Amino acid sequence: MTSASTPPSVVGVIGGGRMGAGVAQSFAAAGSRVVVVERDGAAAAAALERITGGLRQAAERGTLGGPSDLDVPDRVRVVPSIAALPHDTDLVVEAVPENAALKAEVLAAAERVVHDDCVLASNTSSLSVTGLSAVLERPGRFLGMHFFNPVPVSDLVELVLARDTGAAALGAAIRWTHALGKQEVVVQDSPGFASSRLGLALGLEAIRMVEEGVADPEAIDTAMRLGYRHPMGPLRLTDVVGLDVRLAIAEHLHATLGERFAPPRLLREKVARGELGRKSGQGFYRWP
Repeated sequence: MTSASTPPSVVGVIGGGRMGAGVAQSFAAAGSRVVVVERDGAAAAAALERITGGLRQAAERGTLGGPSDLDVPDRVRVVPSIAALPHDTDLVVEAVPENAALKAEVLAAAERVVHDDCVLASNTSSLSVTGLSAVLERPGRFLGMHFFNPVPVSDLVELVLARDTGAAALGAAIRWTHALGKQEVVVQDSPGFASSRLGLALGLEAIRMVEEGVADPEAIDTAMRLGYRHPMGPLRLTDVVGLDVRLAIAEHLHATLGERFAPPRLLREKVARGELGRKSGQGFYRWP
């Protein structure tokens, strides 16, 4: 990494959920002006509170880099439409749900608003970035920027190259990743990329082990933490990611890579019951 790396001046984030808010918080803390697109009024208010609350907590812990804790919240605003993104935006990150049609729609809309050299990125964790780039007039400025939850404290950004991603877009994404204090890995477009594909394989097998009565979730997670030095076991991680998110990725990889990614029955049942993990209060663990 290089200390000379500076963040983009203006960043647009489409979607103010947990991931989008985390991306917005990270860039605001690094010094960017951030504009978050969130159409629903209640969701917009929740997104702004999530971002500013995260920044306040970082300041209290003394981990807030970049500008002082007094001016960082002033760098973030929420707008109700993509059309309200500033024309001089340097980077747009879409962080809407894992739906290819929706992602393509918002990326195409953003491209019509920003200047020609703005880098467009998708935070998808599994969808084909080459497929998403097909809707763009200038696909060379597009790539995947797969952030990890929780974004502000995660060290990794997976940069995913679409077929037409240009060197300028990749170079900018690498510099901006370093400006956030994170490390990039660069991968080619493939179902699940590197991280989701391997992480999901482990998570699905852990779920099958619970389903088969091999061991309870705590025992499986402890085995991976203590035996293999994983910071978090695969089932607790599934709760953090969201069982619904894991199911959507599994269904996509099942369709593209075959039976080894078939979602376990237990995963489907939990999602159907609304046991989505940390965000719902119950998954493989109970959350406060």
